[in-house]
Amino acid sequence: MYEKIIKYLSFALLIVSAVIAIWAYATGFTDAAVNTLLYWAYAMVGVGIFSAVIIGIVISAVNNPKSLIKMGLGLVAVAAVVGIAYVLAPGSAALGYVGPEIPASTLKLTDTILNLTYFTCGAAVCAIICGVVVNVVRSK
Repeated sequence: MYEKIIKYLSFALLIVSAVIAIWAYATGFTDAAVNTLLYWAYAMVGVGIFSAVIIGIVISAVNNPKSLIKMGLGLVAVAAVVGIAYVLAPGSAALGYVGPEIPASTLKLTDTILNLTYFTCGAAVCAIICGVVVNVVRSK
């Protein structure tokens, strides 16, 4: 039963997304259309993250309450990585930028996101290399 609900809900969200995208394209991506697209994207990402976390917590609490400790440690690790990225972010102005002044908090946030992108890219490369090495060692 849940599979059907998720299937129909996903289909409905896909249709709504397509309608918004077509409307934005038809209006020539005006400010209102772009704002609508951005707010829809924010809502979709927020609902997805909220659903994944809540469903993950509920399922793990029902099936194996001890797994909540591992999930908590994972959240602490993610918070530590984000904290490190924030501390390392310089928040300096972009070189050659001649537009209106950007607030320091915005610069710090964008630098933090860039640092997180670098960290995850490095972690992905390390995971690929480690996966290949582990497969080679196991196959012998």
